[in-house]
Amino acid sequence: MINKVGKITLYVNDQEQAKDFWINKLGFVLKFEQPIGPDFSWIEVGPSEDEFTTLVLYSKSAMEKQNPSAVAHPSILFSTTDIESGYEKMQQQGVQVEQLLKMPFGTMFTFFDQDGNRYILREDK
Repeated sequence: MINKVGKITLYVNDQEQAKDFWINKLGFVLKFEQPIGPDFSWIEVGPSEDEFTTLVLYSKSAMEKQNPSAVAHPSILFSTTDIESGYEKMQQQGVQVEQLLKMPFGTMFTFFDQDGNRYILREDK
């Protein structure tokens, strides 16, 4: 029935700052952008041009007006095949990261976006 994750919506305070964070600090690409209101746009970014799943960087203030209960931040885990390199690159880009954790079930770390939202990057081998 469900075979892919299509889009994950992140509610952000400033769409341009969020776009800058995901593209210039984490190396994502802009997949789609179109104005949808007087003060905000529909913006999608993804890890690469070929990746199907995207993040929608949606205006938090616009969603609070439309549906206030929808702005709670989801738990998002990203995957990588080289955790040490990802950790070093994020640190070099000035991304706030927590300690690299080597657990029996995998190596991972938490990082934060420009609004202080928490994400996890986990190594998949």
